[in-house]
Amino acid sequence: MLALALAATLAAAPAPRVAASTVTVLHLPQLDQAQGLNAFLTRAGAYSQMLSPASWSGELHPLLPLDLSKPEAMEAMGIDATGPLSVSMRQDGRIACTRVKDAKVFQEATANVLARNGDVRAGTVKGVTTLRAPSATGGFGGYVLKGQEACAFLSTDSDDALRKEAAKLVALKAPAADARMATLPGVLFVSTKDGVVALDGTATGLKVEGTATKLPLPPFQARGTSPYGAMAPAGLLFARAQVAPTGVAQAVESVAGAVRSVCPACPAADVKAVTDALAKQMTGQVLFGVDSVAVRGSLRKPEVRFFAAKQALAAEVTDAAAVKAALAPLAKFPGAKALEDGYAMEARGGSVYVRLKGKQLVFGNDSTVTQAMLASLPEKGGPLKRAVEFTLDPKKVARGLSQVSLMDVMGDQQLAAFFGASTELGPLLAKSDSITGWLDSAPNGSHRFQLNWSLPEKN
Repeated sequence: MLALALAATLAAAPAPRVAASTVTVLHLPQLDQAQGLNAFLTRAGAYSQMLSPASWSGELHPLLPLDLSKPEAMEAMGIDATGPLSVSMRQDGRIACTRVKDAKVFQEATANVLARNGDVRAGTVKGVTTLRAPSATGGFGGYVLKGQEACAFLSTDSDDALRKEAAKLVALKAPAADARMATLPGVLFVSTKDGVVALDGTATGLKVEGTATKLPLPPFQARGTSPYGAMAPAGLLFARAQVAPTGVAQAVESVAGAVRSVCPACPAADVKAVTDALAKQMTGQVLFGVDSVAVRGSLRKPEVRFFAAKQALAAEVTDAAAVKAALAPLAKFPGAKALEDGYAMEARGGSVYVRLKGKQLVFGNDSTVTQAMLASLPEKGGPLKRAVEFTLDPKKVARGLSQVSLMDVMGDQQLAAFFGASTELGPLLAKSDSITGWLDSAPNGSHRFQLNWSLPEKN
């Protein structure tokens, strides 16, 4: 039954026509179904030029202007708006394949575009029509048409490779289905070798769901309930996770790495001994929260990065007494101070806190945030449908991103990405209502995720 259901799903939507050596694929199974997504991107584009359809719609087709909000305009150019669009982006150019509703109208529309640069060459062999001409960018543009299938191309130099590839694509009677796309709900799919993302939306919401093979995350395992399942989200980021047993050591090591970066005087062997002992006691149930961001100095310094996000992490343990014993070596660390329920340790840029409340071990880099997490830990757990569930406060994210300085950007490529996100998405985040999502592990070390971005009903 499962095999039949999967086969039916694969056959439900037109499969993409993908050229060889493609780096990225954009696929819309049905052009006229993207109006809701286009509405969200149009509204979001008022605050982020990058998302505005006016910025990218011209890239959907090498020759014709496609407006996803106006199916009738696509029909007027001979394109079947109820059919698919597949865009193959390669190093030497791109190919866009569509279904043609009126071949004569389509040919006239494309010929008018190609004629602008002169030297149009046309030919028809065995029912396959080809039209090509030099492009304004120095390469060649054109299309190959067979029956109702048309693949237009725009090359960066010679047209031979793309033209021949387009001819192969229109000759396909039934292109191979992409199983990764078939398992995801959406009206627009973006696919690379590292994963696939599906998008859908309305004027007030964007839904992104996908799979990725190279997320720097441990494996997760949904278990139905979590000791943190009943807690109300708060702060800039609030995430509950259920780490699989095979991923606990990896998760603990990431925390240990952060400690080593701000406490080089901490004995490495003792840090490893403590973290190894703690990993053996952890159930995999984790709560992570970031209250806010306050940058004090240059983010190029690891200690400034570490303490910029006021954060705390809680982890459930199996044996509180064993954990208390495992933490005992911390008393001998440089700058360590014993607390009633744990330790505070001085580090470059601030202090870190390790505290134990019942079977909850809490690690934080801010006294107030750490104490707040300890106080909020519930006595009873609650359901957790996914292995990871998270909530972001977009306005706090925008304020955090805005603190990346220009000087830091000039000296660090990673920070440049945050600066770019602040410039492009900051104004949109500041106008957004909420961002929520979930994440699960998938086969072969990959992860599946979903993100829901909500805008207010009115601007």
